[in-house]
Amino acid sequence: MTREEFKKLFDSYFEDVRRYVLYRCGDGDLATDITQDVFMKIWEKQMQIEPKTAKNLLIKIAGDLVVSRFRREKVAYKFFDTWQPGEISLSPEEELNYGELKAAYAAALESMPEKQRAVFLMNRIDELKYREIADQLGLSVKAVEKRMSQALQFLKDHLQTSFTRIILFFMNGGFSKISRT
Repeated sequence: MTREEFKKLFDSYFEDVRRYVLYRCGDGDLATDITQDVFMKIWEKQMQIEPKTAKNLLIKIAGDLVVSRFRREKVAYKFFDTWQPGEISLSPEEELNYGELKAAYAAALESMPEKQRAVFLMNRIDELKYREIADQLGLSVKAVEKRMSQALQFLKDHLQTSFTRIILFFMNGGFSKISRT
């Protein structure tokens, strides 16, 4: 692989691979590091990559590196840490309900299988359509639909104990008072 071919591959796919890794691990710095590791592997091994399969191969390598990283370091997923109370202050009761909701949601996301979590976050956070998710992950739309359905069922099952608090939280204004940072 020439330097120019590598640069073109890097420029074309770095952000897509980084975004995928970010969905899997929830940490921007870690996502950047792992994505750089993906491209380092390609460069060090001087892999010859077909343009048609380049993105799928890069995503596969990234997924393998994420799993390896999680196994080694047992990194906890910290998605909900990106949510902070907005300008409107919450009452102590609302803060308590929010804290419990946040902890339950974070625990559910952390324990959700990675494949389901990636699809769920790509759809709900990045607002990608199923077709876009399917294209990025190299899956069929039906597979994305199934993973999304499983993710929603997983959240429903794991948040069942917090369900009453969640309803109360939303009935009292809930996320309308919270902004994403």
